[in-house]
Amino acid sequence: MKDLKSLFRSFMYAFKGLGWMISHERNFRIHLTVLGFLLYFLIRFDYFALTGTQVAILVLTSALVLASEMINTAIEKTNDAATKERNEAVKVAKDVAAGAVLVFAISSVLVGVSILWQPEAFKSLYTYFTGNPLSIALLVAMIIISLIFIFKFDFNKKEKK
Repeated sequence: MKDLKSLFRSFMYAFKGLGWMISHERNFRIHLTVLGFLLYFLIRFDYFALTGTQVAILVLTSALVLASEMINTAIEKTNDAATKERNEAVKVAKDVAAGAVLVFAISSVLVGVSILWQPEAFKSLYTYFTGNPLSIALLVAMIIISLIFIFKFDFNKKEKK
């Protein structure tokens, strides 16, 4: 029973970490939002011809971006806790970690483009949206809500006041 409690507690810590990232890290919210739109369009519209492997690759590359953002934040917070003084080694560690996130993000975009570059699917999406003004309004509303989530849902700003 003790092992089960320990396992449950470790999952709770992991979910707390995810919650903290969502509520404090804008870039994490950007990556999460892009993943949300990707999954929405792939699930909602059956225009893209994808194999299970291609979907797995899209999800995996997205997960790598999210995980690298979390590791980057962990490195930043650990270094900030270690020293408040300007330190060149800390700066390099933070910059390198941020660079790693950028490499994963660019790679993820390139993988996505290589898999999703299907002009017929995009034509079908265009036809769908031009024929359904309500869907355009819904898409615009989703984009506005996403922008609010990305830029206004930030507990860092509230904590600094």
